[in-house]
Amino acid sequence: MNNTIHLVGISGSLRSQSYNTMLLNNLQQLLPAGMQLETLSIAALPLYNGDLDIPQIAERPAAVVAFRNAIAKADGLVIVSPEYNYSIPGVLKNAVDWASRGDDSPLLQKHVALMGVSNGRWGTVRMQMAFQPVFLALGMVAAKPEVMVANGKNVFDEAGKLVDEKIAQLITKQLTALKQSL
Repeated sequence: MNNTIHLVGISGSLRSQSYNTMLLNNLQQLLPAGMQLETLSIAALPLYNGDLDIPQIAERPAAVVAFRNAIAKADGLVIVSPEYNYSIPGVLKNAVDWASRGDDSPLLQKHVALMGVSNGRWGTVRMQMAFQPVFLALGMVAAKPEVMVANGKNVFDEAGKLVDEKIAQLITKQLTALKQSL
């Protein structure tokens, strides 16, 4: 019997040099023992269209089906996202909308670690606050402590490796709390 906890991780940024994607890529080294992380891309997801989300009438797009299936198979979810206009980036909200619809939503009651990096002084506090009603509506359970990384340009080296030990410790605490909640 495999007791490994399987997580899926999503970056809320499509930018090639995104600090949030860098952080997501660093999580493999910060996972507690007994956890594994699979990274999902949201780049191929079409814009949400309710006409394509009625299983009795039309089949969901293939990229959406694959995305939803990957989340459904996971024990937990990790979202690493920037903050756009004091909120959730549109591309990430689009992915959440595709995954949240229907009685078969793979996000229902899903446990999640939410974190983000910004170049500002406040980290991603408003993006994380904007997620709270979404989590409430879906019965999702968010792991604490919160991880809001400010001054992103100072926490990675030239190769994209996380070099701030205090942030690494905070992330490890959040991932450990996520593991304990599952």
